[in-house]
Amino acid sequence: MTKQPGSSAAAESDRSTPAGDATARREDTSVDAIAEAAGTTGKADAGTSTDAYGGVAPALAPGAPVLAILALGWLAAMLWSTREVISSAAAGLTAISLSAFALPGVISAALVSGAAFALFGVDLLARRGSERVTLRFVAAIGTGLLVGLAAAFAINLTYADNATTNVIAGTTAAAATIGGAIAGARSGPVVGAVLAAALGTLIFVVAFSQARDPLFDLFGGGDGQESLLSAAKWVSRTESLLAGLVAGLLAFGYLALARRRAARHDAATPAPRWPTYLLAGAGPGLLLLLAEVIIRVGGRSLLDLAGALSEADAVAQTSLGTSRIDNGIWVLFVGALTAMIAFGRTLGPAHADDDEPVETTPTR
Repeated sequence: MTKQPGSSAAAESDRSTPAGDATARREDTSVDAIAEAAGTTGKADAGTSTDAYGGVAPALAPGAPVLAILALGWLAAMLWSTREVISSAAAGLTAISLSAFALPGVISAALVSGAAFALFGVDLLARRGSERVTLRFVAAIGTGLLVGLAAAFAINLTYADNATTNVIAGTTAAAATIGGAIAGARSGPVVGAVLAAALGTLIFVVAFSQARDPLFDLFGGGDGQESLLSAAKWVSRTESLLAGLVAGLLAFGYLALARRRAARHDAATPAPRWPTYLLAGAGPGLLLLLAEVIIRVGGRSLLDLAGALSEADAVAQTSLGTSRIDNGIWVLFVGALTAMIAFGRTLGPAHADDDEPVETTPTR
């Protein structure tokens, strides 16, 4: 039966319409509140885009091209200095020992360079709209492998052709490939902060070598064996502490730069929370420990060969390995703590609930 104007059915329909509209408004309000609480109101973070699956694309790392160039330049410098040291030594036992001493610097540089160049590559993919996780990861590994193969080719081309050279070349290629895999992570700014801090830490450690002798005398390095060991321990701890401070400050500075750049694109972009700064500050120490694992696995034959030369060489290799592990642990914890403290100083005072204005409903 149709509803004629003025009929009871039409009147009942007119009365139910306002109630239905109110219910629909309440449902819409609740949906909007849920979406706002979940952070899915349609606003993506600056530097991100929505992919084909409706997810948020990985954020871009600021200054990735510059970071890649600096890292590759550092790797080239390490390869050149290692070649000069080895070629200046007499052929035979001395060259083997010097190769083992120079291996950690080359591997650390290759790890950072492979990751930095791969980060630049995956950022190019992101800018072209390629946001698939599998493609990003494969491209990162492939880019790191290219850097490793180029470094290995340069080593075989310029170094003396022997078993030692092949070990250095193969381990360098493996380190660069592993670094490329690290760059496949979706958090581009965090990876960039870790790599920038790690590169700065490596450069600082080399520059700090100029201050070792004055510090050695300052800490009482005399003629006795006990005083020499004590002074060497304090010099190593000072170097690790300062390297951790450099790592933490650089990681914080890079993330602060990324945050400002994201805010210029979208003022509503949420700021990174403390776990991000904690991970970025600890990242350089983790890379140093990872480099030590690569050295002990890929360069095992070279280290064993150098340690078998004499009892003194065996003690030296063991001591240097332990020192590198201690340095990585120090950089890890000091860097994480420094980044956290620097982040905490940027936070404003918390507002108490009593300070919030109380809304009053006017009486009628």
